[in-house]
Amino acid sequence: MDVGKPLKSENDLKHRPLTPFRILRGLICLMVLLSTAFMFLVFFAPLAAVLLRACSIHHSRKAASLLFGLWLALWPFLFEKINKTKVIFSGDHVPAGERVLLIANHRTEVDWMYLWDLALRKGCLGYIKYILKNSLMKLPIFGWGFHIFEFIPLERKWETDEPIMHQMLLTLTNRQDPLWLALFPEGTDFTEQKCRKSQNFAAENGFPVLNNVLLPKTKGFYACLDTLRSSLDAVYDLTIAYKNSCPDLMDNVYGVDPSEVHIHIRRIPLKEIPIPEEEASTWLVDAFQRKDELLTNFITDGHFSSQITEAELSTIKCLVNCILVLTFTAIFIYLAFIFVWVRVYIALSCVYLASATHFNFRPSPLLNFVETWLCKDKCKKWS
Repeated sequence: MDVGKPLKSENDLKHRPLTPFRILRGLICLMVLLSTAFMFLVFFAPLAAVLLRACSIHHSRKAASLLFGLWLALWPFLFEKINKTKVIFSGDHVPAGERVLLIANHRTEVDWMYLWDLALRKGCLGYIKYILKNSLMKLPIFGWGFHIFEFIPLERKWETDEPIMHQMLLTLTNRQDPLWLALFPEGTDFTEQKCRKSQNFAAENGFPVLNNVLLPKTKGFYACLDTLRSSLDAVYDLTIAYKNSCPDLMDNVYGVDPSEVHIHIRRIPLKEIPIPEEEASTWLVDAFQRKDELLTNFITDGHFSSQITEAELSTIKCLVNCILVLTFTAIFIYLAFIFVWVRVYIALSCVYLASATHFNFRPSPLLNFVETWLCKDKCKKWS
């Protein structure tokens, strides 16, 4: 089978010029995002992820998700209201409040951010979790957040990743805990070099040769299905495309690209996905072949078919949320300047967050310790 050339949908020129005003505005937005993230983490994480978790994992997750959602909503506000990027949805309508596994193509380093625009509209923003590469856990501030909100880090070596992934997935099986678990089965972002390598592998091993996506890795996908199947409502198959070009993080910060983000949604009930691993793997490869066709048509037509109407984000709600986050942050900064004990609390919180992230530690509820102790005590009496 001939190996095709990856199709391109990007222009070299940015949609908007990078002016001094955009640079200044972007740096201010980035400073706000970093400072609010830091203050929310150091003030709230010990309370939600330590003290409350000692009583109940469920209530700890609810509190953490509420705080996470408040801060995370700043990003769709930046994308859609400040940068004026259009986010256009097509395909299936999805109901609010479902527990789902999301699979998406990985066109650029910021695809995962645009899932927030959909999650916010469905009231699930604080419940989104990612399966990501372990190196991201080392990022300052954000790595702490990834740990607190129970993202699943992988080394991209299945022998190492399998037990860690299985262990963490088992903690997410409670249907009372809302969940949007996002997985990028390609395992890395798309480049022409990676595409050629993927095409050569596919041609040599009898897989479909894809031009706009990489051949997906199936083991992580099957592990998610196998562990979470009984607690999920559906799989959301998302295909993401961009106009005018694929953005990077600073394009988003400065608001120079993209002009439009198109997200095609396919909702698949769990019963339609085969249970055996080999058949589920084939289903995933077929899904990415469908994505490849969708992206080819997008390059030709400039849009996906079957566009749907999702509600515009409310400017008033976005502003209220932003003001609330900024107010909390201002109060925290003020308290830190006035009181020594607040500075001590922040220092101790930073030590805990850094060490807990490094050692991958999460406290268990005290009730679990009591039950374990009672069980051991009973076993000693009977022995």
